[in-house]
Amino acid sequence: MGIVAGLDSSPDFTRIVVCDSDTGAVLRQGYAPHPLDSPEGGGRPADVDPQAWLLSLGEAAGGGLLEGVQAIGVSAQANSVVPLDAQGNTVRPAMVGGDKRAQVAAADLIDGLGGREAWAQAVGAVPQAAHPVTKLRWLARSEPDAAARTAVLLQAHDWLVWQLLGRPVRRTTDRGGASGTGYWSAATGGYRPDLVELALGHQVMLPEVIGPAEAAGTTPEGLLISAGTGETQAAAFGLGIGLGDAVVSLGASGSVMAVHTEPLVDQSGMITALADATGMHLPVVTTLNAVRTLRGAAELLGVPDLESLSELAMKSTPGAHGLVLLPYLEGERTPNLPHTAGTLAGLRRESMRPEHLARAAFEGMLCGLGDALDVLRGRGVDVRRVFLLGAAAELPAVQAAAPALFGTQVVVPQPADYAAIGSARQAAWALGVSQGTLDPRTPPVWQGAVAQVLEPGEELAVGQAVRQQFVSVREQTHPGALRT
Repeated sequence: MGIVAGLDSSPDFTRIVVCDSDTGAVLRQGYAPHPLDSPEGGGRPADVDPQAWLLSLGEAAGGGLLEGVQAIGVSAQANSVVPLDAQGNTVRPAMVGGDKRAQVAAADLIDGLGGREAWAQAVGAVPQAAHPVTKLRWLARSEPDAAARTAVLLQAHDWLVWQLLGRPVRRTTDRGGASGTGYWSAATGGYRPDLVELALGHQVMLPEVIGPAEAAGTTPEGLLISAGTGETQAAAFGLGIGLGDAVVSLGASGSVMAVHTEPLVDQSGMITALADATGMHLPVVTTLNAVRTLRGAAELLGVPDLESLSELAMKSTPGAHGLVLLPYLEGERTPNLPHTAGTLAGLRRESMRPEHLARAAFEGMLCGLGDALDVLRGRGVDVRRVFLLGAAAELPAVQAAAPALFGTQVVVPQPADYAAIGSARQAAWALGVSQGTLDPRTPPVWQGAVAQVLEPGEELAVGQAVRQQFVSVREQTHPGALRT
């Protein structure tokens, strides 16, 4: 039996799982928060000293957690930029997350290349404020001295792998991480250095993109470090999703991703063409409004929490007595309606009850995510099963409505550190390939996630009627906004 570890450095903490390399069984785990200073007004800082990630890693790995481990995989938050100088020192703190400072820079870049379609063709994504390429444009405009000293660009997982290996001359990344930068194309498998220059003003060194089963290197102590990947790709790998599977994530905003055989070029910019951690592709569609829709409804109805809102919604019936909520409370990205507001349609005297509004909030949120699923389906992505993630996936009102509204089997995995587990699985793959026991084209088969499986059953026809009513209201209110 081999022992491997997976490390996930999220925006707030580091989690480490130690697993049996053959079965994936979790043997032990560690956790430590990042020692980050909160910005004024709370929230997450947009600038982070990467040393905080190392400190957190060291704390999470304390107490002999990694004893006997033969290989480590690393995943970390996406949309991070660690700018280094020629000596390998950080030029400034890492830029992380959805950085609102970069919104103007995103518009500049879109215009600079000739529009949204040009970007979609170039790298499979239209620049958003969060994208690393957009952060580079912000850096060039706002901190020109730091931009001028930047000689090497890494992302969070690249930097952590490099540190674990003792800062070697060779710097590496993987397809998954590279595909989220805005300057690497999943379609061609290559960098676009011209886009780095367009954003930053000059050329820099970029990490070598290695294969999913390749090792980034071995530490002096003989510990193998796998390629690493982004948090999204690692979670998908940890869940064990494959062709025919989609993942719907319920955060404040929502995302839908699915495994596909080829990259998708989407001129509207609704689809982001990510690569996955196995050599396949992972097209992603995001919505701005998911659980924030439920929280808004809970506040409006004066109920204390989402569990109470769910309980209230279960007193209504499918279709919410004719109420339809278009949940575009923060504007919306799918469909692309950045300046719109939400719409409540179908008000009648008999529908003006708290339970019907609660039900409409759940159905509106899920139908909005159904629109995102339809964007992928409309491009030939096969969706036979939907994995539903996030704390809200446990709510009875979500579980009651989702299968019939999505029109497919819904799987609700038990909460677990799927990104860390996916990183460990990658480490097991690289270890097996290095030992000659695994094929570099076939990852190790691990036990699947423990999950609850929900079928649409007899509710399918009713759910699809509710979905069609939502589509009708969307088309009446925003004609032609969503073309799938």
